[in-house]
Amino acid sequence: MSSASESVPPSVRTCLNCRQRLVLAVSGGSSMPPAKPSGQRQDTRHAAKYVQKLAMNPCPCGNHGVRGAECICPPMSIRRYSTRLSGPLRDRIDIDLQVSRVAASRAMSDHSPSMTTAQARKRVAAARERAARRWMSMRWRRNAEAPGTSLRQGALRPAPAVRAPLDRALERGALTLRGYDRVLRVAWTMADLAELDRPGIDEVGRALLLRRGLPR
Repeated sequence: MSSASESVPPSVRTCLNCRQRLVLAVSGGSSMPPAKPSGQRQDTRHAAKYVQKLAMNPCPCGNHGVRGAECICPPMSIRRYSTRLSGPLRDRIDIDLQVSRVAASRAMSDHSPSMTTAQARKRVAAARERAARRWMSMRWRRNAEAPGTSLRQGALRPAPAVRAPLDRALERGALTLRGYDRVLRVAWTMADLAELDRPGIDEVGRALLLRRGLPR
């Protein structure tokens, strides 16, 4: 998911940040032309493949919705704080996760994660290989690189029952066409991780839920 920026897979990467609302974006990045001189100065542009991560507190004091904590922010302040991210920026966020404060008992325990780094790396590599085989006849290798038209039309177009939740959200205005395509990319990534030939209603539903934001 060579350079460190190109090693990031188009899949979900999570981390815990105490007292913060973590927002993760799965992005294919953008390619830019090489350096070009402009007047008296040199403007340099570099090709980039990246995963953008944004993190914010739920409110100015950071305690809104936190179990066992007291929020001192008035409702208008909380609403105003949540709108600091513009609509176009939010529309480019694929995965919205709210994480809870880490308990002291968990921080001090020696409990090991259910999946090791080596196991996760192997699973991601297998998923990327599935995606590469799928896009073999085209110029893309990752789901994040595929244009929306290739995901919505042709042989890879989801069945009507599978895309029904996305169609309804698009018709209601709850989802833009850009968001529609980005949900499909996450759903394809979930299918690749699960070793499925194509995403089903479960993968599309989970991708849509992740985009809307999981509650604490």
